[in-house]
Amino acid sequence: MPINVAVIGAGSWGTTVAALAAVNTPTVLWARREALARSINSQHVNTDYLPQFTLPEELRATTSLEDAVANADVLVMAVPSHGYRDVAAEAAPFVRAWVPVVSLAKGLERGSRKRMSEVTRDEMPGHPVAVLTGPNLAKEILSGQPAASVVAVENDDIAAELQRIFARPSLRVYTNSDVVGCEVGGVVKNVIAIASGMAEGMGFGDNTRATLITRGLAEMSRLGIAMGGQAATFAGLAGMGDLIATCSSKQSRNNMVGFQLGEGRTIEAVLADMNMVAEGVKSSPSVLDLARRYGVEMPITEQVVAVCHQGRSAREALNALMQRTRKSEME
Repeated sequence: MPINVAVIGAGSWGTTVAALAAVNTPTVLWARREALARSINSQHVNTDYLPQFTLPEELRATTSLEDAVANADVLVMAVPSHGYRDVAAEAAPFVRAWVPVVSLAKGLERGSRKRMSEVTRDEMPGHPVAVLTGPNLAKEILSGQPAASVVAVENDDIAAELQRIFARPSLRVYTNSDVVGCEVGGVVKNVIAIASGMAEGMGFGDNTRATLITRGLAEMSRLGIAMGGQAATFAGLAGMGDLIATCSSKQSRNNMVGFQLGEGRTIEAVLADMNMVAEGVKSSPSVLDLARRYGVEMPITEQVVAVCHQGRSAREALNALMQRTRKSEME
């Protein structure tokens, strides 16, 4: 019997994951807009987010959440963190018992500071929860460039099946039982990518980027371990791998937000020009709240929050980081 996959959310990454799965198993993609669903079904193109790519003919789109979810054996949630709970609650009545739910979102819920796996358990109790993450820029994956990803779930049998569903000759999918660590890595890397972008926008080069990536990895690891993640996860694809890609690529929304902030634009102007969500902007205050809750020092995150939410300039943030008290690298 084939495994039916439903992907909820037709943004660039949701569409990419749906395209990966559709080649391996029957897959339906839920889109909010009828025009977009028609374009995917008739032209095999996501005209809103990925107009230059032809999607698999096997992929079907629908605007009916019930139609997408009712027959799913695997439910993939490709919804940004700020809207995740509402969509999960709307989909929950149609999901059959024990169907695994895979989160693609790399953010935190602002009010509760919960990870998306926790939000999923709130709205869909009794369902196994997995996370698909890693250094996966949508356009490169769809282009067939060699890459790797991680599916994190505690059940080994589910992990193996999800690994099969999402794998392609150009995409190696690894498994990892550390859901907490993989989620924390995906959240924090977006915050650090904003800082990396700011540095580049101010005209700084590779040394500065390497410094921010390395010290950002230290922040990510400290918080993730304090929350129950495993240290090895942060040296892997969900940690260091995703961090490097997001901090280095012009395709990264978070990096490009930071770049424009470094050039001197206001956060309001930057966000007004975007048609996609930069999770790091929304999640950075929640990351800082968690750091304080767990007694973890995260100075880069603190400065990103100051720039994105408190009116501090990128240059003032950099100066604050460089003037911190001298200490051992191991502290």
